[in-house]
Amino acid sequence: EVQLVESGGGLVQTGGSLNLSCSASGFTFSSVAMTWVRQAPGKGLEWVATIDGRYGLVFYAKSVKGRFTISRDNAKNTLYLQLNSMKTEDTAEYYCVTKLGSAGGSWTREIRKDDFAYWGQGTQVTVSS
Repeated sequence: EVQLVESGGGLVQTGGSLNLSCSASGFTFSSVAMTWVRQAPGKGLEWVATIDGRYGLVFYAKSVKGRFTISRDNAKNTLYLQLNSMKTEDTAEYYCVTKLGSAGGSWTREIRKDDFAYWGQGTQVTVSS
């Protein structure tokens, strides 16, 4: 059974940092592309970042590029998202998701639930001014 469990969310001030983690199980983590998606209050699902499962290539949304860093530790079956220089508009529920394919890429439209087969329960990030 595929399981994705996020942690690391919390309350932080503008300009602060957080490090989110996603512990994965039930599949061969090292060969699978992994993605972070977020949903701000009252808004749709927004793609944040992807790391592919073949070459470790990374892709970022324009809104987070240069501030967030996606990474993975295949030995620990764990995905990370380092959030730096945080803004109030980063306030959202952050989800770790996957389709179990190896290829990664960018998304230019709003994410739909059925774009990814597996979702974690989410971790809340709140940025205060």
